[in-house]
Amino acid sequence: MRLMGYRQGMEVNGYKIEPGANLKGANLRKADLTFAKLRGAKLRDADLMGAKLRDADLMDADLMDAKLMDADLMGANLVSANLSRAMLKAADLDGADLSGASLRLAKLLDADLEGATLRDAKLRDANLWDADLDGADLSGANLVGANLVGANLRDANLMGADLVRADLTGAKLTGAKLRDADLREAEMMAAVLCRANLESANVCRSNLSGANLAGANLTRANLSDTFLRDADLSGADLSGADLSGADLSGANLDCANLQAANLTGARMPDGTILD
Repeated sequence: MRLMGYRQGMEVNGYKIEPGANLKGANLRKADLTFAKLRGAKLRDADLMGAKLRDADLMDADLMDAKLMDADLMGANLVSANLSRAMLKAADLDGADLSGASLRLAKLLDADLEGATLRDAKLRDANLWDADLDGADLSGANLVGANLVGANLRDANLMGADLVRADLTGAKLTGAKLRDADLREAEMMAAVLCRANLESANVCRSNLSGANLAGANLTRANLSDTFLRDADLSGADLSGADLSGADLSGANLDCANLQAANLTGARMPDGTILD
């Protein structure tokens, strides 16, 4: 069913498509809702698998528990929408605006979020395994406990984001902006953070074993009690950083700037522990 340019009051599969529409549990699988005006619509539990929602207006819509696997949401307006527990596996959200949206426990495995706006979005415990977030804006987002294993976050904006206990194992964060981000107790083993900006970030008690931080900006970052075993910190700026109690055994510190860094109790690359 194709909505050519969309007309107010259009019906698809017997459902009226309009702002504020009650579409709870609706069967809209593979429906063409391109440019649809569904602001504030009730789509809880709706089946939108494979649906075309490109450039649709879903601002403030309730999509809790909705099925959106393989859906095309490219450029969609999802500002402040409720997508809690929604199934968005392999969905295309390229360039979509999800500012302030609730995506708690949402499943976004393999989803395309390249260039998407997720400012202040709530992604607590969301599953973003292998998701593409290249260049996405996640500033101020709540990603506590989120699964970002293998995710592509190259050049993503994560300034001020809350990533406490997030799993970023093997994630690609080259050039990512993580200034003032909270990464306490995050799992970042083998993550790629080349040239990433972690200025003043809180990385306390995180696991960065085997991570690539070559050329990263870690000035004034809190890396106390952090595992950095076998990490590549070559050329990294660690000036003023707190590395007290950190484990740097086997780490590469070639050309790293450690001026004014606190290394009290840190285990150095050669195994010695500083007083």
